[in-house]
Order: sequence, then C-alpha cells, then structure tokens
Amino acid sequence: QVQLVESGGGSVQAGGSLRLSCTASGDIEYSWVTMAWFRQRPGTEREGVAVMFSDSKVTMYADSVKGRFTISREGTLYLQMNSLRPDDTGMYYCAADSRWVASPLQRYEYTYWGQGTQVTVSS
Repeated sequence: QVQLVESGGGSVQAGGSLRLSCTASGDIEYSWVTMAWFRQRPGTEREGVAVMFSDSKVTMYADSVKGRFTISREGTLYLQMNSLRPDDTGMYYCAADSRWVASPLQRYEYTYWGQGTQVTVSS
C-alpha cells in the first residue's frame, strides 16, 4: 500500500510564504516519473499547480502560480509558495505516477494521491 503524506500547510497573511512537503511510504520503489501538486479552492475543481518530471527535472506550472511557486524534490517533494494571495487558499494535494503523463496538470493522470494539507491566506 502506497501512501503520500503532505505537511506544511497553515494560515498566513497575504504576501507570506509556506513550504509544503510530501513524503511517500509503503511498499514502493520511490522512483516516480511524474510528481505534482494540485489544489482545490473552495467551490472549484481540483487543479494542477506544479509538476516535476523526475528523470529530467523538467518543471511545469499553472499560469496562476508562475514566478511565485517552486516545485522541487530531494527525496521529499516540496512546494515553496511565496507571495501568497487570498485566492491561493485551498486544500493542497501531492500526486504521483510512475509514467510520463501526457497531460500533467490534469488530475486523471495520477494514480497516487495524498490526503491534502490546508492552506489559508488572509488579506
């Protein structure tokens, strides 16, 4: 059984920063090809915000977070979030798959998911 566990969420003022972490456990070889962070803002669908293809370290970001969020991996997967805005509020999830996915910002591409960590940004 594979588990992805997120941590690092919390409440911050607009303009602040948070760093989310995602660790994997269970009977796996931790060699994901594609790893991503998604978020679900209140009243909206879950959306991809940042993706890393581990073989090449290629990254991809949603337009709404470019220049503010950085995805990285050192064993653990991270999402550094700077210049946070109230509309960044939501539940953040990490996701992983052992394939090179074709549409990396689409949730249907990912096999494994964490339970999420809440991020709240106040104005």
